[in-house]
Amino acid sequence: MTTSPRRRDASGERYVVIGATGQLGSDLVRTFDGSGELTPLSSRDLDILDAAPTRSALEALRPTCVINTAAYNLVDRAEDDGRSAFALNADAVGSLATICQSMGARLVHFSTDYVFDGAKRTPYLETDPVRPLSVYGESKLAGERLALERCERAVVFRVCGLFGLAGSQGRGKGNFVETMLRLAREGRPLRVVSDQVLCPSYTLDLARKVWAVLPKTVHPIYHLTNAGQTSWYDFARRALDLARVTADLTAVSAAEYGAKARRPAYSVLAHGHLAALGEDDLRPWDAALAAYVAERSSSR
Repeated sequence: MTTSPRRRDASGERYVVIGATGQLGSDLVRTFDGSGELTPLSSRDLDILDAAPTRSALEALRPTCVINTAAYNLVDRAEDDGRSAFALNADAVGSLATICQSMGARLVHFSTDYVFDGAKRTPYLETDPVRPLSVYGESKLAGERLALERCERAVVFRVCGLFGLAGSQGRGKGNFVETMLRLAREGRPLRVVSDQVLCPSYTLDLARKVWAVLPKTVHPIYHLTNAGQTSWYDFARRALDLARVTADLTAVSAAEYGAKARRPAYSVLAHGHLAALGEDDLRPWDAALAAYVAERSSSR
């Protein structure tokens, strides 16, 4: 492994962040300010699809908490490549959970709003029935269940519509905001779905909240998003306005857009378990988006 701990304190926790160069992983690393030690691991440092080397690496690091942000998130491709989606989103998570359980460590894992079918028109509670519509959603739900079944100290955070600085810097797969801005600058017409409602979320805000919540978790599942709700179309329009980019933007229905994978028409997540901890204070998505656009501009 090529990384080294960010902070050393023999009396504190020992955290390992898997997927440390992605949007959420990198923000977890840069917002870490607690006592203890944090070791960031990129996919080059650790391939969690390979269980034996993963066990050896984690046993050498002896973490008290493993935070897994690695995921297969190509929603449409997963319809034809379910094996790859389940391998990373489910099987590898189950292996991590088994390893953490054997070491007495906590596993923190991230899931998705796509475990729900979108039939509700009010925000989904952590306890609402799950019914994914896509192979991707099924793989993420399988990962949730394996994490909680195999590691008694596991915690799952369901997140939604992520955008973060790593996505604007050409690392990983980017994000929706960057895709919209890039296509608009290329002069490409934008057709964006207006009848799917979600809550886009800034990974910097989520990372800070994870660190605040972890010391006092009492539930196995938490919904973690910025506040409010919007459609993908209005999300795109607001991002373009904030970035002062003009575009040929057209609202279309999900049926007209014709994506391979079905997505929930409504997947806003309620924060009941965060509220129980007094931690339901994340800012609205549009304020978070404005902060992101400002940060991405200043970082270039």
